[in-house]
This record gives sequence, C-alpha cells and structure tokens, in this order.
Amino acid sequence: MKRRTVNFIIFISIAIAVFAGINVHIFFAGRSGIPVDYRTWYTLLFVFFSASYLVGRFVERAGVTWLSDPLVWIGSFWLAAMAYFFLILLFIDLLRLINFVIPYFPSIITNNPAQTRQVTVLSVFGIVTVTVLAGYLNARSPRIRTLDLTIPKNSHGLKSLNIAVASDIHLGTLVCKARLEEIVRDINALNPDLVLLPGDVVDEDLGPVIRQNLGETLRSIQSKYGVFAITGNHEYIGGVEAACRYLTEHGIVMLRDSSLEIAGSFTLVGREDRSLRQFEGKRRKPLEEIMASIDKSLPIILMDHQPFGLDEAVKNGVDLQLSGHTHHGQLWPFNFITEKVYELSWGYLKKGNTHFYVSCGAGTWGPPVRTGNTPEIMNVRVRFE
Repeated sequence: MKRRTVNFIIFISIAIAVFAGINVHIFFAGRSGIPVDYRTWYTLLFVFFSASYLVGRFVERAGVTWLSDPLVWIGSFWLAAMAYFFLILLFIDLLRLINFVIPYFPSIITNNPAQTRQVTVLSVFGIVTVTVLAGYLNARSPRIRTLDLTIPKNSHGLKSLNIAVASDIHLGTLVCKARLEEIVRDINALNPDLVLLPGDVVDEDLGPVIRQNLGETLRSIQSKYGVFAITGNHEYIGGVEAACRYLTEHGIVMLRDSSLEIAGSFTLVGREDRSLRQFEGKRRKPLEEIMASIDKSLPIILMDHQPFGLDEAVKNGVDLQLSGHTHHGQLWPFNFITEKVYELSWGYLKKGNTHFYVSCGAGTWGPPVRTGNTPEIMNVRVRFE
C-alpha cells in the first residue's frame, strides 16, 4: 500500500473519530432540551445534518453530483455550526462546574430545570445560526488589501511591479465557478504585472473542478508576465500530480522547487509544499540548493505555502516571501491557535532585509464561513531602487 494511501487512511480515521465524538456530545446536550414529543424528529434531523458532509464527500467521488453537491453544502455549514455548538457547550459546562463547586445560579435557572434546558437550547441554536449566516456572507466576497514596499535592488530598468496574490482559493464544490469568476474579475481589475497563487489552488478532489471546467475560468486571468502557482497541502491530499497537470494545462505555471528569471528583471522561486514528505516520503529541496544558481543581485520573490522557518528565507537573501495556508484560523477563536503555531499567522512582517506576507486566503476550506477574518486578494505593489 502506498505511503500516501496509508497516511490518508490514518488522517481520515482520526478525523472521523473526533468528528463523531463531538457530534455525540452535541446530540445529547441538545436532546435534553427537546420536548419528548419532538425527540424523534430531532434525532432524524441531527443524524442527517451531521452525516451530510461525510456522505456527500464519498458520493462526490462516485460522481453522483445531483446528490453530492447539496449534501456537501449542507454538511459544510454543519461543520461551522458544530464548532460553535461545541464551543458554547464547553462554556456552559464550565459555568455548571463552577456552580457545582460554588452555587451561584439564580432561582430563575434552578427552580425549573426543564424550562431552563429548553430556553438554553433555543438560545444556543439562535446564536449559532446567526453567527454561521453572518460568517457565510462575510466569506462570499474577498477584500482587496494593498501592500506597498520597496526592494533596494537593481531590476535592470524595471521600476515597479504590480502583483496580485490569491492564496488558498480551494476550488471545488463550494468555491465553484461563480465564486472563481468573482475572484478572477477582482484580480484583473488590479491590472497586475504578475499573478501569484501560493498553494491550495484546488481543494481535495479534482473532480468538481473538472466538471465545472474551472480551468477555463483560470485562463481568463490577465497578467503581463503570467500566472504562477505552487503546491499546497490540499493539492497533495487530492493527488498532486493530477492537480498540477490540470493547472498547467490551463495556463498556470507551476514552480515546484524551482526558479525562473522573468524579463531579466527579477527571479521568482517556488517551493514544493512540506506535504511532499508526508505523502510521498520525500524531502523537498533546501532553499539554498534551489537558489544556488540564481543571480542574487536581482530582486528575489519566493512563494512557500506554509509559513514555517522564515529565517531560511532571510539567510538565503530572499527579498519577498508570500505564503498562505493558515487562513488565520478562518473561524474565531481558532486564530488564537494559528497565532501560537506560526511566527506570522496573517499579515506583514520584515525580518532582516526580507519582507514577508502571509495571506488569510481568498477562499475557504471546510465550512464556507469566515468569522475570524475577511478573505482577501493581495495587491502587492513593489518599487525597485
């Protein structure tokens, strides 16, 4: 059995176990506040919503789109709702634990436990519903964010470079043709010299991308020097060679541990995603090796999907590194976790002579919802001196 298959099975098994455990906890907590006459309906609806995502993904692989698409959409919203149901329940459990040690609940809560449970369930449902809907509307339209910076290098007559950056688009069932067309329109409106896609261009399954012919929409991106991309972890999850081949066939230049000098004015470097080791048991090339033959007197722009080891770029004389991957948590409060994991979870940082920008992404993964931040397309305007 291939290493990629083994890793996929392990990942799926752990994810399903965690998913099931969380849903069981939510189910019984909600059931306690449902009147007895409605518990059968509650059980049926809960099973339907909680199983929709997994069933939809399996059906999607079989190509039964009339069934898979609505199931994936319903299940994806459930993922966001599930996260907030679980967080609120943890908060309620903490309050109950404190009350057990030091009773402080007022009589209006303790005198009628059944009514209290019903009011609590309805209140939690309302809060989660409003939060998820607001997050969906927020996720629909990426904002244009502008970053101006100066690189003090001779670019042989090129005075400036207008770059459009769209990381983590996650093309598939949820980020579909209409969404991609909006993203492409936003990119083209910037009149970019260069378009960069720093990984996770496609989601896990290439099938929905092919079915919707999203490659032709990608072809409509307009750029003076071209459109360049690197692999992300999701290209590896779904099958990296097929994803890269599809993108290449539709006008995207894939940089995989390689570099390219453009117009004799600057060098673009693209790193393979770290998932190469996890899925294929190989190591990506050290940055020093990739850059061994590069003319370092020219400006150097690096794309590296996962923003680990920023000092490596500084050490090797990279002028600008662009990354994604983090989504900055995507759902609040998970941004606090990504801020602990990554030196830079979102935004701009300068270390030594190297500029870094980590984008929170243009699309979404899992739930089509963003509550921790707004999706973005970056307009990086570089001046050379």
